[in-house]
Amino acid sequence: MTTRAFQKIYTKIDNITKATVTLRAQGVGNDELATVGGKLAQVVKIMGENVTLQVFAGTEGIATDSEVIFHGEPPKLKVSDNLAGRFFNAYGEPLEGGEALEGEAREIGGPTVNPFRRIQPSELIATGIAGIDLNNTIVTGQKIPFFADPDQPYNAVMANVALRAKADKIILGGMGLTNDDFLYFKSVFENAGALDRIVSFVNTTENPPVERLLVPDMALTAAEYFAVDKGEKVLVLLTDMTLYADALAIVSNRMDQIPSKDSMPGSLYSDLAKIYEKAVQLPNGGSITIIAVTTLSGGDITHAIPDNTGYITEGQLFLRNDSDTGKVIGKKTREDHPQVMNACVRLYADAANAKTKLENGFDLSDYDERTLKFAHDYSEKLLAIDVNIEITEMLDTAWTLFGKYFSKEEVAIKEELIRKYWKA
Repeated sequence: MTTRAFQKIYTKIDNITKATVTLRAQGVGNDELATVGGKLAQVVKIMGENVTLQVFAGTEGIATDSEVIFHGEPPKLKVSDNLAGRFFNAYGEPLEGGEALEGEAREIGGPTVNPFRRIQPSELIATGIAGIDLNNTIVTGQKIPFFADPDQPYNAVMANVALRAKADKIILGGMGLTNDDFLYFKSVFENAGALDRIVSFVNTTENPPVERLLVPDMALTAAEYFAVDKGEKVLVLLTDMTLYADALAIVSNRMDQIPSKDSMPGSLYSDLAKIYEKAVQLPNGGSITIIAVTTLSGGDITHAIPDNTGYITEGQLFLRNDSDTGKVIGKKTREDHPQVMNACVRLYADAANAKTKLENGFDLSDYDERTLKFAHDYSEKLLAIDVNIEITEMLDTAWTLFGKYFSKEEVAIKEELIRKYWKA
């Protein structure tokens, strides 16, 4: 070992896998950054003097005598108001040759906000998407997963949410984005003139998969700056958490750890929880709300990634793309909101049952026919992701559909609300 300008340098590596290297080293910290053969790496395991590092770009070309230089600190992000309107890579470096960031360097991936500084979430975040606002209203400080099939337009939905959400700042964390998706986000934000309130951290399919592990922590460090320091309402959009978990599995498997369910690491629950638990409502009015896409393989909600996610988060949003029923399905709103939501969900479920009867060759009742017509109009006027209206208009539209297709008794809403809002 030699020392150069306070950096520890080693030239003997004991073990090399496709994603990690192991060597004997002293005075090294967890999560510390290092350079291995000129490639950026991070400490992921310390057992006595045996230190294992994940090499973000992979270990190809690294030899047992490659130079290992420890940087003496974990990854950091320079935070300031100048983050807004910028696109960064997984290391917090400006993309496309932009100006370097100035500001206070803060460690990423730190502890969550002290519970004593939290208050009960109570403020609505409106997205303009009825499937969310009407059927699964998001409140500041919540953590919500967005389950979707890989071939569905979930990134287009995330872009819509970013543009419509009533939040002070939107933080996008993109993991494994195709170049098309990255350019889509960029052009949508620029064309909408919304860049001044959006911060983006992006890992594309052209970047090493292991770099994805840095993206949520970068995004949430920026979110904490705006929420805790500036008292702003922040919405964090993460896509795709399945690709994040796959990157965890790459490192875990290369370290010869025994995989858990579905080849995922045994630490999957805690790895996901440390991200989602950053959601918070603060006394100063600041908040961090998290919506995170989790893609499903063949719609399998029992897979380890969505299964663990469901235990950590508060409800789920589903992106549906049925041919004739529905797109997005998902407290401080109008008094009729809860009962309208329940009636819509019940009637929509009745339409799904009617559709099944039709497909199986059974005759449909008059009520069945009306539920199918209701579901069609409900999908087009409210659930489609290109519908952008305020919650009051969503509720009024739902009442109009109730009156068009059903009797007051079939809708089964309290009489006092029927008298006030029924539209014949």
